[in-house]
Amino acid sequence: MLNTSCVEIPVQPVSEADSGELRLDSTLQELSLYDFQVEAMDFGMKISQMLETNPLLPGVILTNQGKFVGMISRRRFLEFLSRPFGRELFLKRPIKALYRFAEIETLIFPSNTLIVDAARKSLQRSKELLYEPIVVQVSPQTYTLVDVRELLVAQSKIHELATKLLRQQTQSQLIQTEKLASLGQMVAGVAHEIRNPVTCISGNLGFLSNYSKDIMELLSAYEQIVGPSEKIDALKKNIEFDFLHEDWVEILKSMKASSERLRELVTSLHTFSYMDETHLKEANLHECIDSTLLIMKSRLKYGFKVVKNYGDLPLVKCYSGQLSQVFMNIISNAIDALEEVKEETGFVAAITIETEVIDSSDGDFVNSELLQNYVLGDRPNAKQLSSASQNAGFSPEASEKNQNNAWIAIRIADNGPGIPPEIQRRIFDTFFTTKPAGKGTGLGLAITHQIVTEKHKGKLNLHSTPGTGTEFEILLPLI
Repeated sequence: MLNTSCVEIPVQPVSEADSGELRLDSTLQELSLYDFQVEAMDFGMKISQMLETNPLLPGVILTNQGKFVGMISRRRFLEFLSRPFGRELFLKRPIKALYRFAEIETLIFPSNTLIVDAARKSLQRSKELLYEPIVVQVSPQTYTLVDVRELLVAQSKIHELATKLLRQQTQSQLIQTEKLASLGQMVAGVAHEIRNPVTCISGNLGFLSNYSKDIMELLSAYEQIVGPSEKIDALKKNIEFDFLHEDWVEILKSMKASSERLRELVTSLHTFSYMDETHLKEANLHECIDSTLLIMKSRLKYGFKVVKNYGDLPLVKCYSGQLSQVFMNIISNAIDALEEVKEETGFVAAITIETEVIDSSDGDFVNSELLQNYVLGDRPNAKQLSSASQNAGFSPEASEKNQNNAWIAIRIADNGPGIPPEIQRRIFDTFFTTKPAGKGTGLGLAITHQIVTEKHKGKLNLHSTPGTGTEFEILLPLI
């Protein structure tokens, strides 16, 4: 049955005034789709009438007893009519006779295909097929046409939108980088100002402890010389002298431990604050990781287990402050993921951090621009996050492996819910985040990727399987 009416699926206008309606992920179903169908046994005259009545119609869908057969474009139809005896041969005969001559390779896309993908594949066709309409499958039995010119105009508008968004994102990222650099300078200044009084307190605690011992010995000597005295006994009872004698030592111990904790924290802040470094400097990566963990201790102390499997690493030339930011971003994401499931009965939320030196042959399979995904369970013992080991330090022997073909590998893994494959493909995109508004900026992993791959010429890999966990692997070249 001939359908001579144009049924337009709701469209997103692609005119200059309405270009803002398009999105980067706009699909073919947002364009004008033409549902003009003719049966293979209809005469060619009917196509001629349809094209004449609808000057914008790019072509018609050919069916056989209601089932899709193919497509005949306006251009191909008019081309065959213009040939010698074309009108006599094709207008008064069934359309299937024309289709045997006019049949070409047809592009068919589902209606949810991205406009940019369809346009790219359309432009990859040969010159003869470049302007042939695209067939869009709306449902299993419904096929429509989209004019390739409209497709390319929409693709151009999306390209303009992408360029505009990229410019805005680049500017926002520069602002964020400047903020981080300013914050690093501020933290460095504050850490420096705190370090002086902390050093004073820590240094004087030793003298105070010695002085307290001397005073206690002096009081004991006076008591032996003077002998029993009701007034002294009453005073000792009033001030709880026996308890004071015992608690004095404990107070000094706690003050010493607190000052040491504060000194470590100040050192960690100072290490982390090197965000504006201009030169590579040798650094102990284990100290950078430990400093980051110390800063994040408030988030880790409730219900989280941290397992450190440190290998023997040499000192590494790097921007230590920027790598500290990398560690913080990844660990922070791991904590966020684990918080979703750590309340489950019997579940122990754990983060494993391991380091080692590997040969380049072990690291060549990694492409920093691609996400290499594999099942964590395939690796030995699924990287059991419940096992602990003694922390290893830096050794002179490790420096012997400091050659051009060696890499430093830092792996940070969690036993959380994992990352779905569709999200893994976008995990390092700027401003992409799955966190609710106000909790995520979408900059953390994008900046992390930039620091590792651009600043340190390294590689950043994601290994994640939903339901198993996630591991980020940082590979830094040893130079």
